[in-house]
Amino acid sequence: MFAQAVSHWLHKRSVHYSWVIAAVTFLTMLTSSAALGLPGVLLQPLGAEYGWDTSEVSSALALRFLLYGLLGPFAAVFINRHGLRAVMSTALTLLAAGLLLSSGMTAYWQLFALWGVVLGVASGLTALVLGAITTNRWFESRRGLVVGMLMASTATGQLAFLPLAAWLVEQHGWRMALVPLALLALAVAVLVLLLMRDSPQEIGLRPYGAAATQTVAATPPNAALTSFLDPLRMLREVGTNSTFWILFGTFFVCGLSTNGLIQTHFISLCGDFGMAAVPAASVLAMMGAFDFVGTILSGWLADRYDNRKLLFWYYGLRGLSLFWLPHSDFTFYGLAFFAMFYGMDWIATVPPTVKLATAAFGKERAGMLFGWIFAGHQLGAALAAYGAGLTRTVLLTYTPALYAAGAACMVAAVMILGVRRRQLSPAVT
Repeated sequence: MFAQAVSHWLHKRSVHYSWVIAAVTFLTMLTSSAALGLPGVLLQPLGAEYGWDTSEVSSALALRFLLYGLLGPFAAVFINRHGLRAVMSTALTLLAAGLLLSSGMTAYWQLFALWGVVLGVASGLTALVLGAITTNRWFESRRGLVVGMLMASTATGQLAFLPLAAWLVEQHGWRMALVPLALLALAVAVLVLLLMRDSPQEIGLRPYGAAATQTVAATPPNAALTSFLDPLRMLREVGTNSTFWILFGTFFVCGLSTNGLIQTHFISLCGDFGMAAVPAASVLAMMGAFDFVGTILSGWLADRYDNRKLLFWYYGLRGLSLFWLPHSDFTFYGLAFFAMFYGMDWIATVPPTVKLATAAFGKERAGMLFGWIFAGHQLGAALAAYGAGLTRTVLLTYTPALYAAGAACMVAAVMILGVRRRQLSPAVT
């Protein structure tokens, strides 16, 4: 077995195989999120070729965000039924197929089917829930750091690929921009098949940081087959839990103020102020670079400080940056400050949110419940993707959408303080 051989080779060098699993998961989430961010470069080219206005294209993207989020709780069921390797490789193959097929689309319904449904389902299977489940299975210690690294891949993937995509659109047309990402998805799928395993027990290991006395079981924890009704039953169980709804509501605001708004509409927003697509995409890539640092730092902080207070500052500072954005000068250098400030905060909310969910509901249920919390994130993203597009179409400006998102962030900053310490396990807050 290839993974077993790699594990033995690493063990001789005092490296735990869990870090290989984290790396493969990182690449999977990076590729999936890159496909999620790619349409932000294509809003204007699609409108120019097919005559679709911003709100029409945005509606397909909103469907993609919606499916991406709603599939999260059920992705946990797929993983428990079929394993991490099977789900990840299937999702990546579906992602590549959706991208390649969309290069030949000629009608509006095909945009909905491929970018809305296919890409929504493929990315939903490898969403943030994947990172939470992988971390809980393979790591006993350093969870905050690992979650931070994996979640950093989400924003980095969404943003880092955009300058190349924008250049390909300008030089060779929008269809060519789909090809590199499709090939990357297929390459990562091969890595998943070779290296990914469902649990450390499968190759005779304990999770990273586990006590030496812990038994190496034959099957991973929570590996029992689950029903697709289980996510609905669990949602009903926590339906009266205030902590769940606070985390759901604040993560709704997180999606509304990041993926749905800035990721989807930033390049179009910059175009309204005379900034070309390539430099605008470069600003987004800069945000992705700063986010990579910010989210890993957030994971480190989440292991050491009160996660509620961290989220208070993250949402509050993000709201202030969105209030400022409409009044910037929209030059590459003028937006560099925004890219640094906003980028550091892009997905920094995820590690503290995962830690709070685990603290409130336990490791056993954290993956599936975080799937529902993440569904709130994507509902917010879907609302912003469509709402900002509609605002741009009707009012010819994105400014009201930016102000609304900024105000929502300030509300979320206050909401998160409603989580009470007595509802959390003190070991993980």
